Amino acid sequence: WLSFQDDPTLERHFKGHRDTVTSIDFNCNMKQIATGSMDSCLMIWNMKLQMRAYRFVGHKDAVTSVQFSPSGHLVASASRDKTVRLWVPSVKGESTVFRAHTGTVRSVNFSSDGQSLVTASDDKTIKVWTVHRQKFLFSLSQHINWVRCAKFSPDGMLIVSASDDKTVKMWDKTSRECIHSFYEHAGYANYVDFHPSGTCIAAASTDNTVKVWDIRTHKLLQHYEVHSAVVNGLSFHPSGNYLITASNDSTLKILDLVEGRLLYTLHGHQGPATCVAFSRNGDYFASGGSDEQVTHRSRSQNRPTQALRDPSVPSSQQQQVPPPPPEDKRVPATLANTLEHIVAQLDVLTQTVAILEQRLTLTEDKLKECIDNQHKIALQLQLQG
Repeated sequence: WLSFQDDPTLERHFKGHRDTVTSIDFNCNMKQIATGSMDSCLMIWNMKLQMRAYRFVGHKDAVTSVQFSPSGHLVASASRDKTVRLWVPSVKGESTVFRAHTGTVRSVNFSSDGQSLVTASDDKTIKVWTVHRQKFLFSLSQHINWVRCAKFSPDGMLIVSASDDKTVKMWDKTSRECIHSFYEHAGYANYVDFHPSGTCIAAASTDNTVKVWDIRTHKLLQHYEVHSAVVNGLSFHPSGNYLITASNDSTLKILDLVEGRLLYTLHGHQGPATCVAFSRNGDYFASGGSDEQVTHRSRSQNRPTQALRDPSVPSSQQQQVPPPPPEDKRVPATLANTLEHIVAQLDVLTQTVAILEQRLTLTEDKLKECIDNQHKIALQLQLQG
């Protein structure tokens, strides 16, 4: 993982996966990173060095996508085993599972209110579910090939999807209609996401490019040809001013969207960089690769750079980030420790409540099943009588 203050600097490597890392996400509490891998495992890495990682086993095949819920109390994972799992990211690693599609599930994404999930699959459909009870709501099925990725807009009213049919489609969640198709002529989009403002989308393509489209005018706003191989993933900085990309050329690129140019090229992986994500506060980013490694980087003011600055960019235009607060504005260490302890206790309570809620849901479902069976038996007896 990597911080992003002045030059990005490498903070640490996480090693634990036994195959390509496919997906990565930060918890909003900045204490955990979730990763999925071709090794069929989901891993939760703790930022604190002394805390060990959790390895969650449950999927029967490769994990293709992971995401923390907006509250950070759940992690959703999608898999080649055609299921989606919802995990409580604690030591126990309990999960509920549901058969989501008839093909590999490529992508899972929470709505910003945490109430809905959108999934995308090789069965050519996009499906929307409730998080509570994992109830199926509706399907979107105009793609004619595998759907690689589907995401909610920040306001939850739209869905964007990317498919091997060489289209990126925009959907209205209320009417369930496809409202526009963007066409990729040279390749197809591996990954797509909304800008934090909700006004445009970015797509990472197999033709080595990154494109940014305006969703209102449907115009191509920016077209980056900075990678020399397939682009696998991207992530917007929360400010909306930067975009980070991951490619098979083994590099990550940080793009300045305001200036419309490349800011940094980062080398952190041996082989393809498969996924990348900014933290929710934008101070860090993390990436995963086919080398089974997770790198975490940060903005560091006092450490030597491990990034290659793009020589075409004057230093005056490079990343303006407010410095950390002076010492006297910081929380005293003892108070910080106490607050951290209280937050940890609240986390435990929240996770316990989430587990109880899951168990209650299961009990309710079993009870409903019993009542349904009783009705069926009663009906059969009446028919026989």
